[in-house]
Amino acid sequence: MKNSYVNNLTITNLYKKKSLKSKIDTQLLYGENFRVIKKISSWKKIRIERDGYTGFIKGKKFSYPIQANFKVSVLKAKLFSKPNINKSLNKFLTYDSRLKVNEKKGKFAKFENYWIKKSDIKKINFKSKDLFKDIKKFKNIKYLWGGKSYRGIDCSALVQVCLNQNNRYCPRDSKDQEKYFKKKIQLKNIRKNDIIFWKGHVAVALSQKKLIHAYGPMKKVVIMNIDKTIKKIYKTARLKVTSIRRV
Repeated sequence: MKNSYVNNLTITNLYKKKSLKSKIDTQLLYGENFRVIKKISSWKKIRIERDGYTGFIKGKKFSYPIQANFKVSVLKAKLFSKPNINKSLNKFLTYDSRLKVNEKKGKFAKFENYWIKKSDIKKINFKSKDLFKDIKKFKNIKYLWGGKSYRGIDCSALVQVCLNQNNRYCPRDSKDQEKYFKKKIQLKNIRKNDIIFWKGHVAVALSQKKLIHAYGPMKKVVIMNIDKTIKKIYKTARLKVTSIRRV
């Protein structure tokens, strides 16, 4: 498709405006496809194919789209220059990065000019019955507005990357997630993997009593008691739960 490319950097920031001082709205992970809408000097206005998000990236050389056949299934996957445990590089791919593996050797798989442990990736069509099985991997990762990786993540990205890993579509922003997931649940009926929404915030239930979220005030991904969190957010931000949705 014309003007279609793939992000071949480990992480690329997507800015709200064409300025490095602008707010980072989201990030492109390795292997994510996008379309260039407009070129403005050294900037490109793009649309991410997976979720339709638009914004600006600083002009870099990107590759044409690839047909990924594997995805990273660990929080932080180390890369290697050769299929040898002693040939590690100071390069990493984050959870849900997409790769086109073209060779395997021993415990390693090759993509482009890099090698990665086979234990750190899964086939692209792999799905877990537990959609948020991996969400605890992000516990204690720092809160970062617009972040989608082990370097930092925000509340709605935490939901999105886990569902994307299981090949489920999920909007990027919490307000759009709340609209997209239609099935409403009452608090008394909440169960594991239900999604709790506030205005501008979202969390995922781990059980009837616990939730996990990227929580700005605590500056990291934390596990908290559901009832106490609802009271805390109302007390500190005067925000009530707007809905609970089941995927």
